Amino acid sequence: MVVTKPGAARTTANQEARRFLDPKTISRIARLDLRARHVVEGFISGMHQSPFFGHSVEFVQHREYTPGDDIRHLDWKVWSRTDRFVVKQYEEETNLRCHLIVDVSESMQYGDGPMNKYGCGCTIAACLAYLLLRQQDAVGCITFDRAPRQIIPPRSQQTHLDAIIKAMDVSRPREKTDMEMILRRVTDSIPQRGMMILISDLLTDRAALFRGLDMLAHRRHDILVFHVMDEKELQFPFEGTTKFEGMEEQPDLICDPRALRDGYLEALEEYLVEVRRGCARRGIDYMLISTADYLDAMLSKFLSARMAFKGKR
Repeated sequence: MVVTKPGAARTTANQEARRFLDPKTISRIARLDLRARHVVEGFISGMHQSPFFGHSVEFVQHREYTPGDDIRHLDWKVWSRTDRFVVKQYEEETNLRCHLIVDVSESMQYGDGPMNKYGCGCTIAACLAYLLLRQQDAVGCITFDRAPRQIIPPRSQQTHLDAIIKAMDVSRPREKTDMEMILRRVTDSIPQRGMMILISDLLTDRAALFRGLDMLAHRRHDILVFHVMDEKELQFPFEGTTKFEGMEEQPDLICDPRALRDGYLEALEEYLVEVRRGCARRGIDYMLISTADYLDAMLSKFLSARMAFKGKR
C-alpha cells in the first residue's frame, strides 16, 4: 500500500495541469508582445492606448475652459500668450484586458497523436496567458461547451496563470457546442472593450458563429480566432472500411473512406474559405492550426504579423 502526503498529491495535480505550458513554445514567443490592434479599455496603467481622456501620460490637445473644470489642468503658458483659458487633455495609457474563450466541447476530444484538439487548444491558451501576464496585462478565461464550464475573471498577477490552467484542466470535453449562446453571454457580461481570443474547432453552424462574432465586433473588441483542427481532419488519410464515431449528438458511420475523400476535402475547403473570409470581413485575426503544427512557430508567425500590422498604423 502506497501512502501519499496531501501536499505531494497537490503538487502532482499542479504539475499535470501545467502540461499545457510547453517550454519550447514559451521560449520562442516570449520575445513578442501581444498588443491590441484597436484601442482598448482598462483600469491599470500600462502600454495599451485607451479611448478615454485622462490626466496621466501623453498630451493630446487643448480645449476651451468651461466652468467646473479642474483649474489644475489649465495651460498657463497658453493663457500668457493669448489671454485665453484652455484645459490640457491627455490620453491615458491602460493595460489590455483579455479573455480567453476556450472550447471544451466533445468534438475537441478528437485526435490520437501526441496532442488532441483539446490539448492543443489549451496549450495555445496557456502560452498566450503566460505572454500577456508577463506584459502585466489582465487575463481571464472562459471554458465552454453547451454552456460556460469555468469562468476565471481577468487578473494581472503572474500567479493568476495557475488558476487559468487549472480551469482548463478540469474542463474535460463532454458536451455539444452552442457557440452563439456563449458569445452572446460573453458580450453581455463584458461591457469594456478589450481582447477576445476564441480557441475552438469551430464545428458549429457558421451562421450562428458569425452572429456571435458580430456581437463581439459590435462592442469593438479586438477579436482573435485560433481554429484548431486535427491533422487527420484536414488530410482525411483513412483507408479501408472504417467506423467513424459521431460526436456532439451525431450518429456513427461505417463506410469506405476512399469513396468520400474527394467530396469531404472539397466540402472542407469550402468551409475553411467561408470561415476565413467571414473573419476577414469583420476585421478579425484568424489562424488555422493543426495538431501536427509546431505551436511555437505558428504562434510566433501570428504574433509577428500582428506586430508588423500595428507598426504600419
